[in-house]
Amino acid sequence: MRKYIFFTVTILVLASSCRKEPLPVTDNNTTLTEAMARDSLYYLMNQWYYWYDLMPAVTKENYSDPYSLMDAMRYQTLDKWSFVADYNEFMAEMQGTFVGHGFRIGLDDSDNARIAMIYSNSPLYALGVRRGWIVEKINDVDIAPILKSGNSTEYSNVIGPSTAGITNKFLFREPDNTEVTINSTKSTFQVNSVLLYDTLHLASGVTGHLVFESFIEPSEQELATAFAYFKTAGVTSLILDLRYNSGGYLYIAQQLASYIAGNAPANAGTVFGLLSYNNKHQDQNSAFKYISTPSPLGLNKVVVISSRLTASASEAVMNGLKPLMPVVSIGDTTLGKPVGMNGWEVGQKYFFWPVTFKMVNANNEGEYFDGIAPAKDVSDDITHDFNDRHELCLSEAIHYLETGSVAAKSIRGAPSFYRHAQFSEKPAWMDNGFSVIKNQ
Repeated sequence: MRKYIFFTVTILVLASSCRKEPLPVTDNNTTLTEAMARDSLYYLMNQWYYWYDLMPAVTKENYSDPYSLMDAMRYQTLDKWSFVADYNEFMAEMQGTFVGHGFRIGLDDSDNARIAMIYSNSPLYALGVRRGWIVEKINDVDIAPILKSGNSTEYSNVIGPSTAGITNKFLFREPDNTEVTINSTKSTFQVNSVLLYDTLHLASGVTGHLVFESFIEPSEQELATAFAYFKTAGVTSLILDLRYNSGGYLYIAQQLASYIAGNAPANAGTVFGLLSYNNKHQDQNSAFKYISTPSPLGLNKVVVISSRLTASASEAVMNGLKPLMPVVSIGDTTLGKPVGMNGWEVGQKYFFWPVTFKMVNANNEGEYFDGIAPAKDVSDDITHDFNDRHELCLSEAIHYLETGSVAAKSIRGAPSFYRHAQFSEKPAWMDNGFSVIKNQ
C-alpha cells in the first residue's frame, strides 16, 4: 500500500534552494557544530514555522544550541510542541526501539502508585507484571509520594537513565494482595503500539476493542493484524482506546481511520484531513484522503476512550471520522493539538520538528486547542486491566453502545472525577502531542 507522504526535505537541500547567503552545512570535510545547527533552525523557523509572524524576536547568537533556540522562538501562546530531537534517539523511537523497563506509572484515586501500562516485550512483563499492580517501592524508596508531588526530577533520580543494563528493585503488591520483590534490568526491546485487541459480545452486537498507544512504524503491521481479526469476527462497532496515545506519523492515522470507515462507495476519495501551511508555502496545502485497506470494517459509529494524553494524530482520527459517523468519547478531554509538524534532519545529529501546518476535517472543523471534550468524564481506572469490564472507562463505553447514551451516574456509583499525573520512560517529546509527516 502506498504511503501518502507530504513534502519533507533536509535542511541542506532547503538551504541551497531558498537562501542567498550561505547556510551552515556539513560535507565530508566539515564537522557540524551546535552553532551551525542553531543557525539552520533559525532560518527554518522563519521560513516554515506555522506561526512565524508571531514568534518572539530573538538574537540567535544569544543561544548556544538549537534546543535553547527552539524554546525561545516558539509562539508560547499556542505552541507547546515544536521540538528538537537527537537524530538517533528519534529514529529509534519511531521505529519502535525502546530502552527501559517498558511501563507507565501513575496514581489511582486512593493515591496508590500503580502500573498504568506495560509493553508485552518488556522486561517487567516477562516477569509477570501487569497493569493495575501496586508499586510500593522502587530501590527501597516509597514511590507514591513522589508521584503525588509531580516531581519528575526526583522520580528520574530514583529510576535512573534509560540505559540498558541498569537494574532496579521493585516492591509490588499483586491483585491478590501478595507482596513480591522483583529485580528488573533495563534492556532494549521492540515496543508493541497495539497494547490489546479483542472482541466483546454485547447486546448490540460484536464490538471490536483496540487499545492503541502510538502511531509509529511497527503500527502498520500491528493494525493490519488487529483489523483482520475484527473483520473475521464480524465486528459491527468499535471501542478505540487512545488514552495513552500522544500521536506519531500521520500516514498511520490515515490508515487507522480508513480501517474504521471502510471502503464504502460513499467514502471513496473522501477527505480525512485538510492540511494548510503558512502563507509562504501555500503550494504545500494538501488533503489526506481515505485509502483502501486490507480489512475495512465500514463502521457507522465508534466510541473513543480519551485522556489528556490523547493528542495530535489521535485527535486527527477522532476529528477526521466525525463527518462520516458519530464519534463519542469517554474519559477526559484530549490535549488539544490540531496542528502538526514536518521534520528536517541535520547532519544525522539533530531532527528539527517545528509546527508547520494546521489540520481540519472534511467539514472544515478543527481549532480544538482546548481539547475535545468527552460525552462523559470518567477517571482512568488503573486498578483494572484494559480488558476488564469493571474498568471504569471500558464499562462506560459498553454502556453507551448497549443503550445509546452515557450513564446518568457511573456504573459503580458515581465516583468523583480525578486527573492524576503519570510518568513514563519515553522522551518528553513523545508525550507532548505530536503528529509528523514522515520522509520516505
